[in-house]
Amino acid sequence: KKRLLDQTDGPSSPNNRDLLFLVTEMTAPSMKERKACWGARDEYWKCLDDNMEEASKCEKLRCSFENVCPQQWVKYFDRRRDYLKYKAKLEAGEFQPSETTEKS
Repeated sequence: KKRLLDQTDGPSSPNNRDLLFLVTEMTAPSMKERKACWGARDEYWKCLDDNMEEASKCEKLRCSFENVCPQQWVKYFDRRRDYLKYKAKLEAGEFQPSETTEKS
């Protein structure tokens, strides 16, 4: 549990270092960081598209994507890609419901 710093804490006290780390981790990415993340995501997605979703051929780009983007963004973009692929199949009439869906 973190506590608020009082004036007796020095700049190098463990509490200040912890708070600085906590604040650093909670700040929103800058425009430069966001653009780098989006670029890494786009390169990774293009690799997946070019290689018929074979993730093993895109491992380096995946690592780059995960290193450049916040973890929550990676999760969001992964789910977004799945949704967009599903939506495209549905709109094209290519979606095949599973057997359990058909029976219900």
